[in-house]
Amino acid sequence: MISEPLSFNFLEQTLLLLPEKAIFWIEEKTLIIADIHLGKVGHFRKAGIGIPKQMEQDDLALISDLIHEYKPGKIIFLGDLFHSDMNNDWDWLVMWRSLFKKIEMVLVLGNHDILNKKFYADLNFELYESLPFGPFLFSHEPIKAKDLAGIGAYVICGHIHPGVTLKGGGRQILTLPCFHFGKYQAIIPAFGKFTGKVCVKNVRGDKVFAVVRNKVISF
Repeated sequence: MISEPLSFNFLEQTLLLLPEKAIFWIEEKTLIIADIHLGKVGHFRKAGIGIPKQMEQDDLALISDLIHEYKPGKIIFLGDLFHSDMNNDWDWLVMWRSLFKKIEMVLVLGNHDILNKKFYADLNFELYESLPFGPFLFSHEPIKAKDLAGIGAYVICGHIHPGVTLKGGGRQILTLPCFHFGKYQAIIPAFGKFTGKVCVKNVRGDKVFAVVRNKVISF
């Protein structure tokens, strides 16, 4: 199935909002991904909860597809790359990283990224608490509203796993992952399949883009 990205011109930059729930920043040839939560499947399976093993592999395979399609020179992971403590799912990340040694990979640390930093350093990941780059400040968690105006850069973050709710006839309710661009801050959807969604509050002037199957639409 062919996906249909949506081109969004923002702050004199061109952002492709991808149905795969990621952003490709054209001017910087940079792929931006939030909240994969690799290792979450292994974490739950270890606890005796039956979850298909291939979910981790599917997420990494999808990133590989995006790399082949858009040919980024850099990937920025907005936190929660690996879900929790070390488990066998880490081996999939090691193998995957070995396939793309020439791509610069940056991890903005999230609340679930609790592994010793040496593990990431061994895979040649650059680690940051937050990352200023171009007109943006990349963060894992959203910045509090009272602090946003004084930052001097537009924040792009994850963590929330944002969704937008559609209501139809017959009390039908559907929550879709979305890209949410506010006045000072954008929250992008969780990339990982094994993640939930939280509806975000919209105010006048916000731009919301929902992921609907294989395309992104302005909401």
